[in-house]
Amino acid sequence: MKKDIKSNVAKNLVYLRQKSKLTQGELANKINYTDKSISKWEHGDAIPSVEVLSEIADFFGVTIDFLISDNAEQNYDKVYNLKENVSNKIFITALAVSIVWLIATILYVYGLTFTNNNHWILFVASVPISSIVLLVFNGIWGKRKNIFIITSILQWSILATIFLAFLIYFNAATWPIFILGVPVQIGIILWSLLKPSKKQ
Repeated sequence: MKKDIKSNVAKNLVYLRQKSKLTQGELANKINYTDKSISKWEHGDAIPSVEVLSEIADFFGVTIDFLISDNAEQNYDKVYNLKENVSNKIFITALAVSIVWLIATILYVYGLTFTNNNHWILFVASVPISSIVLLVFNGIWGKRKNIFIITSILQWSILATIFLAFLIYFNAATWPIFILGVPVQIGIILWSLLKPSKKQ
């Protein structure tokens, strides 16, 4: 039975990797394991632990049951669709971000209509809030490399919002606040260059 599971996992892993047009090395980098481990799994020399199977299943958008099933590839197109999965994730993320801008627009129109105040800064503040939403969704199903871009936008847009808020409401030019962004940006760059250690 264990031999059958090994064989099924090996066959299904090769199928999913090739369907995604990934080499063993590329897959290893994406799930943070060595290409040696991928090779062992695909040749049936070893079987991943349940935790690793769960990671692999999440990465490919399938279930653990799919990975250990015989003839799973025959049912793949009936149950899974990678392009549809990606489209759904993009749509959900875009919907969440659009809600942020919808709320900002409602507040802006309300202020303009009922209090005669032009709080256009609400739209500036929507940028860091949108960045936080993107960080959350990227953490769920995004790629690590996107974090660098999103966190950079987040920190500079927060500084811009603070600067403009002080300028508008207190008539104080707090431009030196942008100096704070320099060491933070350097830290973000250095962090993005760190490569997670490979798991065996």
